[in-house]
Amino acid sequence: MTNRHPPHLGSINRRLFLADLGIGFTGLALGAMLHRDALGSSAGWAPPNGLAHFAPKAKSVIWLFMNGGVSHVESFDPKPMLTKYGGKTIAETPFADAQDPKKLALERLVVPDANGNQRNTLYPLQSGFKKHGQSGIEVSDWFPHIARNVDRLAVVRSMWTTDSNHGAQTQFHSGRNMLDGEFPTLGGWVHYGLGSLNDNLPQFISIGTREYWNKKDGHYLGPAHDAVPLRIDPKSPLDFGQAERPFSAEAQSVGRNLVSQLNALRGVEYPDDPALAARVASYELAFRMQQSVPEVLDFSKESDRTKTLYGLDLPHCREFGSQLLAARRLVERGVRFVQIQHGGGGAGAWDAHSGLKGNHSKLALAVDQPIGALLDDLDQRGLLDETLVVFATEFGRTPGSQGSDGRDHHIFGFSVWMAGGGLKRGVVHGATDEIGFHAVENRHYVTDIHATILQQLGLDSRKLEVPGRKRLEIDHGKPIHEIIA
Repeated sequence: MTNRHPPHLGSINRRLFLADLGIGFTGLALGAMLHRDALGSSAGWAPPNGLAHFAPKAKSVIWLFMNGGVSHVESFDPKPMLTKYGGKTIAETPFADAQDPKKLALERLVVPDANGNQRNTLYPLQSGFKKHGQSGIEVSDWFPHIARNVDRLAVVRSMWTTDSNHGAQTQFHSGRNMLDGEFPTLGGWVHYGLGSLNDNLPQFISIGTREYWNKKDGHYLGPAHDAVPLRIDPKSPLDFGQAERPFSAEAQSVGRNLVSQLNALRGVEYPDDPALAARVASYELAFRMQQSVPEVLDFSKESDRTKTLYGLDLPHCREFGSQLLAARRLVERGVRFVQIQHGGGGAGAWDAHSGLKGNHSKLALAVDQPIGALLDDLDQRGLLDETLVVFATEFGRTPGSQGSDGRDHHIFGFSVWMAGGGLKRGVVHGATDEIGFHAVENRHYVTDIHATILQQLGLDSRKLEVPGRKRLEIDHGKPIHEIIA
Protein backbone atom coordinates (compact mmCIF):
# COMPACT_ATOMS: atom_id res chain seq x y z
CA MET A 1 0.00 0.00 0.00
CA THR A 2 1.27 3.49 -0.75
CA ASN A 3 1.04 6.46 1.61
CA ARG A 4 -1.43 8.39 -0.50
CA HIS A 5 -4.38 6.73 1.26
CA PRO A 6 -5.74 7.89 4.64
CA PRO A 7 -5.00 5.43 7.43
CA HIS A 8 -8.68 4.71 8.24
CA LEU A 9 -9.83 1.80 6.09
CA GLY A 10 -13.42 2.99 5.80
CA SER A 11 -12.29 6.12 3.95
CA ILE A 12 -10.10 4.38 1.35
CA ASN A 13 -11.23 4.71 -2.24
CA ARG A 14 -12.24 1.19 -3.28
CA ARG A 15 -10.86 1.52 -6.81
CA LEU A 16 -7.38 2.47 -5.57
CA PHE A 17 -7.49 -0.04 -2.73
CA LEU A 18 -8.28 -2.96 -5.02
CA ALA A 19 -5.82 -1.79 -7.61
CA ASP A 20 -3.00 -1.54 -5.05
CA LEU A 21 -3.70 -5.06 -3.83
CA GLY A 22 -3.48 -6.31 -7.39
CA ILE A 23 -5.68 -8.73 -9.22
CA GLY A 24 -4.66 -11.86 -7.32
CA PHE A 25 -7.05 -13.95 -5.25
CA THR A 26 -5.97 -12.41 -1.94
CA GLY A 27 -6.92 -8.89 -2.94
CA LEU A 28 -10.16 -10.01 -4.49
CA ALA A 29 -11.22 -12.05 -1.47
CA LEU A 30 -10.36 -9.23 0.93
CA GLY A 31 -12.27 -6.72 -1.15
CA ALA A 32 -15.29 -9.01 -1.24
CA MET A 33 -15.20 -9.60 2.50
CA LEU A 34 -14.88 -5.89 3.20
CA HIS A 35 -17.87 -5.24 1.01
CA ARG A 36 -19.86 -7.98 2.69
CA ASP A 37 -19.00 -6.70 6.15
CA ALA A 38 -20.01 -3.13 5.14
CA LEU A 39 -16.53 -1.55 5.37
CA GLY A 40 -16.55 -1.22 1.60
CA SER A 41 -20.28 -0.73 1.27
CA SER A 42 -21.42 1.43 -1.60
CA ALA A 43 -24.31 2.48 0.65
CA GLY A 44 -21.82 4.64 2.54
CA TRP A 45 -22.44 3.23 6.01
CA ALA A 46 -20.22 1.19 8.30
CA PRO A 47 -20.79 0.24 11.94
CA PRO A 48 -17.86 0.83 14.33
CA ASN A 49 -15.08 -1.55 13.30
CA GLY A 50 -17.60 -3.48 11.22
CA LEU A 51 -19.11 -4.85 14.43
CA ALA A 52 -22.00 -4.07 16.77
CA HIS A 53 -22.91 -0.53 17.84
CA PHE A 54 -22.84 -1.54 21.51
CA ALA A 55 -22.11 -4.65 23.55
CA PRO A 56 -24.32 -7.47 22.24
CA LYS A 57 -26.02 -10.10 24.37
CA ALA A 58 -26.57 -12.46 21.45
CA LYS A 59 -24.49 -13.57 18.48
CA SER A 60 -26.99 -15.43 16.31
CA VAL A 61 -30.69 -15.80 15.51
CA ILE A 62 -32.69 -18.90 14.60
CA TRP A 63 -35.91 -17.59 13.10
CA LEU A 64 -38.71 -20.18 12.94
CA PHE A 65 -41.61 -18.96 10.84
CA MET A 66 -44.89 -20.88 10.57
CA ASN A 67 -46.45 -19.97 7.22
CA GLY A 68 -50.22 -19.59 6.99
CA GLY A 69 -51.16 -18.17 10.39
CA VAL A 70 -51.02 -20.24 13.58
CA SER A 71 -54.11 -19.95 15.75
CA HIS A 72 -52.99 -18.08 18.86
CA VAL A 73 -55.99 -19.33 20.83
CA GLU A 74 -55.01 -22.96 20.15
CA SER A 75 -51.31 -22.52 20.84
CA PHE A 76 -50.04 -19.95 23.37
CA ASP A 77 -53.03 -17.76 24.32
CA PRO A 78 -55.88 -19.89 25.77
CA LYS A 79 -59.35 -18.38 25.82
CA PRO A 80 -61.82 -20.58 27.74
CA MET A 81 -64.60 -18.07 27.04
CA LEU A 82 -64.61 -19.30 23.44
CA THR A 83 -65.67 -22.71 24.67
CA LYS A 84 -68.13 -21.30 27.23
CA TYR A 85 -69.90 -19.26 24.56
CA GLY A 86 -69.10 -21.49 21.58
CA GLY A 87 -71.87 -21.59 18.98
CA LYS A 88 -73.35 -18.27 20.07
CA THR A 89 -73.20 -15.12 18.03
CA ILE A 90 -71.00 -12.40 19.46
CA ALA A 91 -74.14 -10.32 20.00
CA GLU A 92 -75.40 -13.03 22.35
CA THR A 93 -72.28 -12.82 24.55
CA PRO A 94 -70.75 -10.18 26.84
CA PHE A 95 -68.25 -9.45 24.06
CA ALA A 96 -70.57 -7.82 21.55
CA ASP A 97 -68.40 -4.71 21.32
CA ALA A 98 -65.44 -6.72 19.93
CA GLN A 99 -66.64 -5.86 16.44
CA ASP A 100 -67.38 -2.22 17.12
CA PRO A 101 -66.51 -0.45 13.84
CA LYS A 102 -64.50 2.06 15.86
CA LYS A 103 -62.17 -0.77 16.87
CA LEU A 104 -61.87 -2.48 13.50
CA ALA A 105 -60.37 -1.72 10.13
CA LEU A 106 -62.35 -4.67 8.74
CA GLU A 107 -64.45 -7.55 10.01
CA ARG A 108 -63.20 -11.13 9.86
CA LEU A 109 -65.82 -13.03 11.87
CA VAL A 110 -68.79 -12.57 9.53
CA VAL A 111 -69.70 -15.95 7.98
CA PRO A 112 -72.98 -17.24 6.51
CA ASP A 113 -75.11 -19.82 8.30
CA ALA A 114 -76.93 -22.66 6.52
CA ASN A 115 -79.63 -20.25 5.37
CA GLY A 116 -77.16 -17.75 3.94
CA ASN A 117 -77.60 -15.29 6.78
CA GLN A 118 -74.58 -13.51 8.17
CA ARG A 119 -73.60 -14.68 11.66
CA ASN A 120 -70.74 -13.91 14.00
CA THR A 121 -70.37 -17.25 15.74
CA LEU A 122 -67.72 -17.99 18.34
CA TYR A 123 -65.85 -21.25 17.75
CA PRO A 124 -64.93 -23.37 20.80
CA LEU A 125 -61.29 -24.14 21.53
CA GLN A 126 -60.14 -27.23 19.67
CA SER A 127 -57.22 -27.98 21.95
CA GLY A 128 -56.83 -28.40 25.68
CA PHE A 129 -54.37 -26.30 27.70
CA LYS A 130 -52.29 -27.00 30.79
CA LYS A 131 -50.00 -24.95 32.99
CA HIS A 132 -46.33 -25.93 32.78
CA GLY A 133 -43.06 -25.32 34.56
CA GLN A 134 -42.37 -23.10 37.54
CA SER A 135 -43.80 -20.16 35.60
CA GLY A 136 -47.18 -21.86 35.21
CA ILE A 137 -47.58 -20.58 31.65
CA GLU A 138 -50.41 -22.29 29.80
CA VAL A 139 -49.57 -24.00 26.52
CA SER A 140 -51.75 -25.99 24.14
CA ASP A 141 -51.73 -29.78 24.49
CA TRP A 142 -50.64 -29.89 20.84
CA PHE A 143 -47.17 -28.59 21.83
CA PRO A 144 -45.98 -30.79 24.74
CA HIS A 145 -42.26 -30.49 23.91
CA ILE A 146 -42.38 -26.70 23.68
CA ALA A 147 -44.46 -26.76 26.88
CA ARG A 148 -41.74 -28.58 28.83
CA ASN A 149 -39.41 -25.73 27.79
CA VAL A 150 -41.86 -23.02 28.83
CA ASP A 151 -39.55 -21.73 31.56
CA ARG A 152 -37.10 -20.80 28.81
CA LEU A 153 -39.64 -18.78 26.80
CA ALA A 154 -40.68 -15.15 26.65
CA VAL A 155 -44.22 -15.25 25.21
CA VAL A 156 -45.66 -12.07 23.67
CA ARG A 157 -49.45 -12.37 23.39
CA SER A 158 -50.24 -8.90 22.08
CA MET A 159 -48.98 -8.73 18.49
CA TRP A 160 -50.82 -6.96 15.65
CA THR A 161 -50.26 -6.31 11.96
CA THR A 162 -52.19 -4.77 9.04
CA ASP A 163 -52.09 -7.08 6.01
CA SER A 164 -55.10 -9.38 6.30
CA ASN A 165 -53.89 -11.70 3.56
CA HIS A 166 -50.68 -13.70 3.31
CA GLY A 167 -48.63 -10.73 2.24
CA ALA A 168 -48.45 -10.48 6.03
CA GLN A 169 -45.63 -13.03 5.74
CA THR A 170 -43.56 -10.38 4.00
CA GLN A 171 -44.81 -7.76 6.45
CA PHE A 172 -43.61 -9.73 9.43
CA HIS A 173 -40.17 -10.13 7.86
CA SER A 174 -39.78 -6.55 6.59
CA GLY A 175 -42.14 -4.52 8.78
CA ARG A 176 -43.92 -3.05 5.75
CA ASN A 177 -47.19 -3.83 4.02
CA MET A 178 -46.61 -5.18 0.52
CA LEU A 179 -48.54 -2.22 -0.91
CA ASP A 180 -45.75 0.05 0.37
CA GLY A 181 -43.18 -1.54 -1.94
CA GLU A 182 -40.17 -3.77 -1.31
CA PHE A 183 -38.09 -3.34 1.83
CA PRO A 184 -35.21 -5.23 3.44
CA THR A 185 -36.09 -8.01 5.84
CA LEU A 186 -34.82 -8.28 9.39
CA GLY A 187 -32.29 -10.90 8.30
CA GLY A 188 -31.07 -8.57 5.56
CA TRP A 189 -30.52 -5.77 8.08
CA VAL A 190 -28.64 -8.08 10.45
CA HIS A 191 -26.44 -9.23 7.57
CA TYR A 192 -25.87 -5.62 6.52
CA GLY A 193 -25.01 -4.48 10.01
CA LEU A 194 -22.74 -7.19 11.40
CA GLY A 195 -19.41 -8.63 10.39
CA SER A 196 -18.64 -12.29 9.83
CA LEU A 197 -18.14 -14.88 12.53
CA ASN A 198 -17.03 -17.54 10.03
CA ASP A 199 -15.59 -16.72 6.59
CA ASN A 200 -16.27 -20.24 5.31
CA LEU A 201 -20.04 -20.09 5.74
CA PRO A 202 -22.75 -17.63 4.70
CA GLN A 203 -23.83 -15.33 7.52
CA PHE A 204 -27.50 -15.42 6.47
CA ILE A 205 -29.12 -18.71 5.49
CA SER A 206 -32.68 -19.55 4.49
CA ILE A 207 -34.08 -23.07 4.83
CA GLY A 208 -37.47 -24.22 3.59
CA THR A 209 -39.89 -23.06 0.92
CA ARG A 210 -40.35 -19.32 0.39
CA GLU A 211 -43.21 -18.10 -1.79
CA TYR A 212 -42.40 -15.82 -4.73
CA TRP A 213 -43.49 -12.65 -2.89
CA ASN A 214 -41.14 -13.38 0.00
CA LYS A 215 -37.98 -14.72 -1.65
CA LYS A 216 -35.61 -11.76 -1.34
CA ASP A 217 -34.19 -9.98 1.67
CA GLY A 218 -31.71 -7.29 0.64
CA HIS A 219 -33.87 -5.23 -1.72
CA TYR A 220 -32.42 -1.69 -1.66
CA LEU A 221 -29.51 -2.88 0.50
CA GLY A 222 -28.41 -4.91 -2.50
CA PRO A 223 -28.37 -8.60 -3.44
CA ALA A 224 -25.31 -9.23 -1.26
CA HIS A 225 -27.72 -9.16 1.69
CA ASP A 226 -30.14 -11.80 0.41
CA ALA A 227 -30.21 -15.06 2.34
CA VAL A 228 -28.39 -18.04 0.84
CA PRO A 229 -30.98 -20.81 0.30
CA LEU A 230 -29.87 -24.15 1.74
CA ARG A 231 -31.18 -27.69 1.35
CA ILE A 232 -30.58 -30.23 4.11
CA ASP A 233 -28.78 -32.58 1.73
CA PRO A 234 -24.98 -32.93 2.11
CA LYS A 235 -24.73 -34.19 -1.47
CA SER A 236 -26.55 -31.21 -2.99
CA PRO A 237 -27.06 -28.45 -0.39
CA LEU A 238 -26.88 -25.49 -2.79
CA ASP A 239 -28.09 -24.65 -6.25
CA PHE A 240 -25.18 -24.86 -8.71
CA GLY A 241 -22.93 -25.98 -5.86
CA GLN A 242 -21.33 -28.80 -7.80
CA ALA A 243 -19.70 -29.08 -11.21
CA GLU A 244 -21.71 -30.80 -13.93
CA ARG A 245 -18.78 -33.15 -14.58
CA PRO A 246 -15.68 -34.16 -12.59
CA PHE A 247 -12.67 -31.81 -12.58
CA SER A 248 -9.23 -32.48 -11.16
CA ALA A 249 -8.02 -30.32 -8.28
CA GLU A 250 -5.46 -28.74 -10.63
CA ALA A 251 -8.11 -27.85 -13.21
CA GLN A 252 -10.33 -26.37 -10.49
CA SER A 253 -7.43 -24.26 -9.24
CA VAL A 254 -6.65 -22.93 -12.73
CA GLY A 255 -10.29 -22.05 -13.33
CA ARG A 256 -10.66 -20.41 -9.97
CA ASN A 257 -7.56 -18.27 -10.41
CA LEU A 258 -8.71 -17.15 -13.85
CA VAL A 259 -12.17 -16.18 -12.59
CA SER A 260 -10.55 -14.33 -9.68
CA GLN A 261 -8.36 -12.31 -12.02
CA LEU A 262 -11.25 -11.45 -14.35
CA ASN A 263 -13.51 -10.50 -11.46
CA ALA A 264 -10.80 -8.32 -9.97
CA LEU A 265 -10.37 -6.47 -13.25
CA ARG A 266 -14.09 -5.80 -13.41
CA GLY A 267 -14.09 -4.81 -9.74
CA VAL A 268 -11.50 -2.11 -10.41
CA GLU A 269 -13.45 -0.87 -13.43
CA TYR A 270 -16.83 -0.88 -11.66
CA PRO A 271 -16.09 -0.47 -7.93
CA ASP A 272 -19.54 0.80 -7.01
CA ASP A 273 -21.68 -1.85 -8.69
CA PRO A 274 -23.45 -3.71 -5.85
CA ALA A 275 -24.59 -6.55 -8.12
CA LEU A 276 -21.00 -7.17 -9.26
CA ALA A 277 -19.68 -7.01 -5.70
CA ALA A 278 -22.35 -9.43 -4.55
CA ARG A 279 -21.53 -11.81 -7.38
CA VAL A 280 -17.80 -11.75 -6.67
CA ALA A 281 -18.35 -12.24 -2.94
CA SER A 282 -20.69 -15.13 -3.73
CA TYR A 283 -18.10 -16.80 -5.98
CA GLU A 284 -15.40 -16.63 -3.34
CA LEU A 285 -17.70 -17.74 -0.55
CA ALA A 286 -19.11 -20.53 -2.72
CA PHE A 287 -15.61 -21.93 -3.22
CA ARG A 288 -15.03 -22.10 0.52
CA MET A 289 -18.52 -23.46 1.09
CA GLN A 290 -17.84 -26.50 -1.10
CA GLN A 291 -16.06 -28.04 1.87
CA SER A 292 -17.68 -26.33 4.85
CA VAL A 293 -21.40 -26.71 4.04
CA PRO A 294 -21.43 -30.50 3.44
CA GLU A 295 -19.55 -30.92 6.73
CA VAL A 296 -22.25 -28.95 8.57
CA LEU A 297 -24.97 -31.12 7.05
CA ASP A 298 -23.18 -34.40 7.77
CA PHE A 299 -24.91 -35.66 10.90
CA SER A 300 -22.86 -38.87 11.12
CA LYS A 301 -20.79 -37.50 14.02
CA GLU A 302 -23.90 -36.59 16.01
CA SER A 303 -24.84 -39.09 18.70
CA ASP A 304 -27.83 -41.37 18.29
CA ARG A 305 -29.29 -39.67 21.34
CA THR A 306 -29.12 -36.26 19.65
CA LYS A 307 -30.65 -37.53 16.44
CA THR A 308 -33.45 -39.19 18.40
CA LEU A 309 -33.94 -36.01 20.41
CA TYR A 310 -34.67 -34.08 17.19
CA GLY A 311 -36.97 -36.83 15.91
CA LEU A 312 -34.86 -37.89 12.95
CA ASP A 313 -36.15 -41.44 13.49
CA LEU A 314 -39.78 -40.32 13.19
CA PRO A 315 -41.34 -39.81 9.73
CA HIS A 316 -43.69 -37.04 10.89
CA CYS A 317 -40.93 -34.73 12.12
CA ARG A 318 -37.77 -35.98 10.38
CA GLU A 319 -37.66 -33.15 7.82
CA PHE A 320 -38.14 -30.29 10.28
CA GLY A 321 -35.94 -32.02 12.85
CA SER A 322 -33.12 -32.22 10.31
CA GLN A 323 -33.52 -28.52 9.56
CA LEU A 324 -33.30 -27.58 13.24
CA LEU A 325 -30.33 -29.84 13.89
CA ALA A 326 -28.63 -28.16 10.92
CA ALA A 327 -29.55 -24.77 12.41
CA ARG A 328 -27.85 -25.67 15.69
CA ARG A 329 -24.74 -26.81 13.82
CA LEU A 330 -24.75 -23.60 11.75
CA VAL A 331 -24.94 -21.20 14.70
CA GLU A 332 -22.40 -23.35 16.52
CA ARG A 333 -20.03 -22.54 13.65
CA GLY A 334 -20.79 -18.84 13.67
CA VAL A 335 -23.67 -18.28 11.23
CA ARG A 336 -25.48 -15.08 12.23
CA PHE A 337 -29.04 -15.61 11.01
CA VAL A 338 -30.75 -18.90 10.14
CA GLN A 339 -34.24 -18.37 8.75
CA ILE A 340 -36.41 -21.49 8.61
CA GLN A 341 -39.79 -21.48 6.92
CA HIS A 342 -42.22 -24.23 7.91
CA GLY A 343 -45.23 -25.04 5.76
CA GLY A 344 -44.22 -22.72 2.93
CA GLY A 345 -45.84 -22.74 -0.50
CA GLY A 346 -49.05 -21.02 -1.54
CA ALA A 347 -50.82 -19.41 1.39
CA GLY A 348 -48.99 -21.62 3.89
CA ALA A 349 -49.78 -24.95 5.51
CA TRP A 350 -51.09 -23.44 8.76
CA ASP A 351 -53.89 -21.60 6.91
CA ALA A 352 -56.76 -23.53 8.54
CA HIS A 353 -59.95 -22.06 7.03
CA SER A 354 -61.49 -25.47 7.60
CA GLY A 355 -60.52 -28.58 9.51
CA LEU A 356 -58.50 -26.57 12.01
CA LYS A 357 -58.20 -29.37 14.56
CA GLY A 358 -56.78 -31.87 12.08
CA ASN A 359 -54.60 -29.26 10.39
CA HIS A 360 -53.00 -27.77 13.50
CA SER A 361 -52.61 -31.01 15.44
CA LYS A 362 -50.79 -32.61 12.49
CA LEU A 363 -48.51 -29.63 11.87
CA ALA A 364 -47.79 -29.21 15.57
CA LEU A 365 -46.71 -32.86 15.65
CA ALA A 366 -44.22 -32.07 12.89
CA VAL A 367 -42.59 -29.07 14.60
CA ASP A 368 -43.06 -29.54 18.35
CA GLN A 369 -40.46 -32.20 19.13
CA PRO A 370 -37.73 -30.62 16.95
CA ILE A 371 -38.30 -27.20 18.54
CA GLY A 372 -38.19 -28.66 22.04
CA ALA A 373 -35.00 -30.51 21.07
CA LEU A 374 -33.43 -27.32 19.70
CA LEU A 375 -34.06 -25.45 22.95
CA ASP A 376 -32.72 -28.35 25.03
CA ASP A 377 -29.68 -28.83 22.80
CA LEU A 378 -28.72 -25.17 22.67
CA ASP A 379 -29.07 -24.78 26.42
CA GLN A 380 -27.07 -27.91 27.24
CA ARG A 381 -24.25 -26.72 24.98
CA GLY A 382 -24.21 -23.24 26.48
CA LEU A 383 -25.41 -21.74 23.19
CA LEU A 384 -28.89 -20.57 24.18
CA ASP A 385 -27.54 -17.57 26.05
CA GLU A 386 -25.97 -16.27 22.84
CA THR A 387 -28.62 -17.49 20.38
CA LEU A 388 -32.07 -15.96 19.97
CA VAL A 389 -34.73 -18.50 18.95
CA VAL A 390 -37.90 -16.92 17.53
CA PHE A 391 -41.25 -18.67 16.89
CA ALA A 392 -43.41 -16.44 14.68
CA THR A 393 -46.28 -16.49 12.21
CA GLU A 394 -47.86 -13.80 10.04
CA PHE A 395 -51.09 -13.41 12.05
CA GLY A 396 -53.43 -15.36 14.29
CA ARG A 397 -56.86 -16.82 13.57
CA THR A 398 -60.31 -15.51 14.35
CA PRO A 399 -62.17 -16.30 17.57
CA GLY A 400 -65.17 -17.02 15.36
CA SER A 401 -65.77 -19.94 13.05
CA GLN A 402 -65.28 -19.97 9.32
CA GLY A 403 -67.54 -22.56 7.79
CA SER A 404 -68.18 -25.30 10.31
CA ASP A 405 -64.71 -26.11 11.63
CA GLY A 406 -62.14 -23.47 10.67
CA ARG A 407 -60.90 -20.00 11.55
CA ASP A 408 -60.13 -17.09 9.23
CA HIS A 409 -57.09 -14.75 9.20
CA HIS A 410 -56.84 -12.46 12.22
CA ILE A 411 -54.60 -9.39 12.40
CA PHE A 412 -55.80 -7.68 15.59
CA GLY A 413 -54.11 -9.92 18.14
CA PHE A 414 -51.81 -12.95 18.01
CA SER A 415 -48.78 -14.52 19.70
CA VAL A 416 -45.04 -14.84 19.19
CA TRP A 417 -42.44 -16.30 21.54
CA MET A 418 -38.68 -15.92 21.82
CA ALA A 419 -36.01 -17.65 23.87
CA GLY A 420 -32.36 -17.16 24.75
CA GLY A 421 -30.09 -14.34 23.66
CA GLY A 422 -30.29 -12.41 26.91
CA LEU A 423 -34.09 -12.46 27.26
CA LYS A 424 -35.99 -13.23 30.42
CA ARG A 425 -37.10 -16.82 30.86
CA GLY A 426 -40.57 -18.04 31.73
CA VAL A 427 -42.47 -14.79 31.22
CA VAL A 428 -45.64 -13.70 29.44
CA HIS A 429 -45.95 -10.16 28.14
CA GLY A 430 -49.05 -8.46 26.76
CA ALA A 431 -52.58 -9.78 26.48
CA THR A 432 -55.56 -10.05 24.19
CA ASP A 433 -59.16 -9.64 25.35
CA GLU A 434 -61.23 -12.52 26.77
CA ILE A 435 -61.95 -14.03 23.35
CA GLY A 436 -58.57 -13.33 21.77
CA PHE A 437 -59.91 -10.70 19.40
CA HIS A 438 -57.94 -7.53 20.19
CA ALA A 439 -54.48 -7.05 21.64
CA VAL A 440 -55.42 -4.87 24.60
CA GLU A 441 -52.39 -4.81 26.90
CA ASN A 442 -48.87 -3.76 25.81
CA ARG A 443 -49.72 -3.95 22.11
CA HIS A 444 -46.79 -4.58 19.74
CA TYR A 445 -46.49 -4.13 16.00
CA VAL A 446 -44.25 -6.69 14.29
CA THR A 447 -41.20 -4.39 14.13
CA ASP A 448 -41.07 -4.37 17.94
CA ILE A 449 -39.88 -7.96 17.58
CA HIS A 450 -37.26 -6.73 15.09
CA ALA A 451 -36.12 -3.98 17.45
CA THR A 452 -35.79 -6.42 20.33
CA ILE A 453 -33.66 -8.79 18.26
CA LEU A 454 -31.46 -5.99 16.90
CA GLN A 455 -30.86 -4.62 20.39
CA GLN A 456 -29.80 -8.05 21.66
CA LEU A 457 -27.39 -8.32 18.71
CA GLY A 458 -25.92 -4.93 19.62
CA LEU A 459 -27.38 -3.00 16.69
CA ASP A 460 -29.10 0.38 16.72
CA SER A 461 -31.68 0.38 13.94
CA ARG A 462 -31.36 4.15 13.45
CA LYS A 463 -27.66 3.80 12.74
CA LEU A 464 -28.51 1.35 9.97
CA GLU A 465 -30.03 4.16 7.92
CA VAL A 466 -28.99 4.19 4.25
CA PRO A 467 -28.35 7.59 2.63
CA GLY A 468 -31.27 8.56 0.43
CA ARG A 469 -33.61 6.06 2.09
CA LYS A 470 -35.78 7.65 4.74
CA ARG A 471 -37.27 5.10 7.13
CA LEU A 472 -40.49 5.64 9.06
CA GLU A 473 -40.69 5.44 12.83
CA ILE A 474 -42.72 2.24 12.59
CA ASP A 475 -39.91 0.64 10.54
CA HIS A 476 -37.60 0.82 13.54
CA GLY A 477 -40.04 -0.42 16.16
CA LYS A 478 -39.26 -0.34 19.87
CA PRO A 479 -37.47 -3.01 21.89
CA ILE A 480 -39.74 -4.88 24.29
CA HIS A 481 -37.78 -4.02 27.41
CA GLU A 482 -40.14 -5.97 29.67
CA ILE A 483 -38.83 -9.28 28.31
CA ILE A 484 -35.14 -8.32 28.21
CA ALA A 485 -33.09 -9.62 31.15
